[in-house]
Amino acid sequence: MEKIRVLFVCMGNICRSPTAEGVFAALVQSEDIDDRFEIDSAGTHAYHVGDAPDLRAQKAAKDRGVDLSKLRARKVIVGDYQDFDYLLVMDDDNYEIVMEFCPEEHKHKVKHFLEYAPHLETREVPDPYYGGSYGFERVLDMVEDASLGFLNTVKNSG
Repeated sequence: MEKIRVLFVCMGNICRSPTAEGVFAALVQSEDIDDRFEIDSAGTHAYHVGDAPDLRAQKAAKDRGVDLSKLRARKVIVGDYQDFDYLLVMDDDNYEIVMEFCPEEHKHKVKHFLEYAPHLETREVPDPYYGGSYGFERVLDMVEDASLGFLNTVKNSG
């Protein structure tokens, strides 16, 4: 069986997208279907390439049983458009940048991650980088909801 390949995208790949990668990976592992997925994250900018996720993101995730410590930031590359089935972006700016460089035949793969949590009534995961710890908790809440919605959508489409 071919794996479902998912790429989570934010700006610097140290807060939101690694949180989404970690939360979604933990979710599919808890359902014992992690062998059906390839999960990664990347940033639209190369500010933090090679860095671990923000320590505040790591702490907030760890408090919920998700370990982000082994993840490392990278920038979206051209091959990602072909290699991944889903490119799930965190906000409108990420969406515009990803779509700008996306070949026409892959544009259908790019979606706002929060499309999978319509009850939140927003399509943007706010960037918690310049805020306090509450922002990281809020991001985790949103990411957990969208992860469940996304997984249910994938399950129901297959």
